[in-house]
Amino acid sequence: MARIPDQVVERLKGDISLERLAEARGVVLTRHGADLHGRCPFHEDKTPSLVITPAKNLWHCLGACQAGGSVIDWVMRCEGVSFRHAVELLQNDYAPAANTMAPVKVSRAQKLSTPFERDAKDAKLLAQVVRYYHETLLQSPEALDYLARRGIGSKEAIETFQLGYANRTLGYRLPAKTRVEGAALRGQLQRIGLMRESGHEHFSGSLVIPVIGERGEVSDVYGRKVLENLRAGTPKHLYLPGAHRGVWNAAALAASSEIILCESLIDALTFWCAGYRHVTASYGVEGFTPEHLTLFTTCGVERVLIAYDADEAGNRAAEKLAAALIAVGLDAYRVVFPKGMDANEYALKVAPAHKSLGVAIRAAQWLGQGPATPRPISAALSVVRSGVAEAVLAAAPPREAAKDNNHPAPWLTTETPDAVLPAAVIPAAPALPSDLESRVPQEHTLAFGARRYRVRGLDKNTHFEGLKVNVLVSAPGLEGDGIAMHVDTLDLYQARARAAFIAAAASELAVAADIVKADLAKLLLALETEQEKRMTQAAPALPTVVRLSEAAQSDALS
Repeated sequence: MARIPDQVVERLKGDISLERLAEARGVVLTRHGADLHGRCPFHEDKTPSLVITPAKNLWHCLGACQAGGSVIDWVMRCEGVSFRHAVELLQNDYAPAANTMAPVKVSRAQKLSTPFERDAKDAKLLAQVVRYYHETLLQSPEALDYLARRGIGSKEAIETFQLGYANRTLGYRLPAKTRVEGAALRGQLQRIGLMRESGHEHFSGSLVIPVIGERGEVSDVYGRKVLENLRAGTPKHLYLPGAHRGVWNAAALAASSEIILCESLIDALTFWCAGYRHVTASYGVEGFTPEHLTLFTTCGVERVLIAYDADEAGNRAAEKLAAALIAVGLDAYRVVFPKGMDANEYALKVAPAHKSLGVAIRAAQWLGQGPATPRPISAALSVVRSGVAEAVLAAAPPREAAKDNNHPAPWLTTETPDAVLPAAVIPAAPALPSDLESRVPQEHTLAFGARRYRVRGLDKNTHFEGLKVNVLVSAPGLEGDGIAMHVDTLDLYQARARAAFIAAAASELAVAADIVKADLAKLLLALETEQEKRMTQAAPALPTVVRLSEAAQSDALS
């Protein structure tokens, strides 16, 4: 069972007025000093025995029931529901039944509206539940914290792949199982695999990662428990019952000639969040399906970088899979991690992830027999530096083929660790200018079409952890109406600052935000190059070492 975070409980206890809830239920309150008195609604109360202390937002009955507590205990008593159900009600703007003082027994009636269509087909209902789990994750600090701890908590990834969280509240949004529609809906969810015969959610307490097709259909669902202190025998990894269907991030296969293939979806998300968007996953070491292979061959994939776990099972599965891939004409390489590690653990321990994963990719080992087959490089190569993966460089000539199985992949450079990496799923863009134009000391300019960027303050950055500059972007106004411009001082390494600049500049220049975003990425990379050049030139020269001959040393000692 997924535990409700303490901060959620405390927020509800402090933010929701117990006085308001009592009055909405029909309790007439009168003030006695710092407290409010009224008739207790939970038993036959002829003399006021209910005491509410607004300062503490607590209540207590001095009469027959002797009950008391917070707003959560109040809702549990009023509605006859469990603690978790009461929390769910309060999180969804609980409105008590008005003007009723009758005591309440344990209730099985539905308290929250159903977000699922009761006559939906299986595929549509599955998509609706995935959407419900997605909305639940966005409101669950414990799930968001888990994603952050695993390094896959980017907002873009959460929205792109509709990540969700099953926190055991699905049943609260279904009609009672004693009713016809409730029984039918639960039966349908059991048939899909989202609920078990016991009535429990299949993915309860799990991060939910759906496999979504091009038309938005959900073909499979993966669940990973977010808590580690599970009962013995409880599986951490779950899928929908039956054979695996679909390919996660299938769009990447059609956009890139090389694919990173991970053992798990968590590992694939790790690569994706680090800027390597040409990634997909099998479903465990034995989870590479015929659908994967069919899609690889029909989409024109040429190289597969197998990034399975660095353990006995992962190594054995990688070798077996490589043989199958090579048999159908694909090149297979092994992305090697330290012994016992997977991609996610490696990226977390060797930060920053975009650099450490880049090193692992560049050292990928050819798994075929004899030399690797030279392949032309992709038309556009992604540069992933400082977490920015939007810029695209022009193609480079293919590298020389590997001479043995331990040689790095032939299409990857080993000379500049932060320069050229495998092509990501990013639209092609003009080549990045090699130099900034500098007409005035300490000022640099760079133009992209009609847009001109002026940068000041680069010389004030004395380390590589920050890139705070003043940026002015200008362009001719619409219909020749003067010049449109936007200026701001920002740290280009801060995602929030970049986003604010992009939004404001796009508005002022009347251009699409994606255009400014691409400009800013290329500007950032050019500024990094200039900064590295400056700091290298400013580094103090090493002292000249004078070496004496043996005779000179002997004379000196004498």
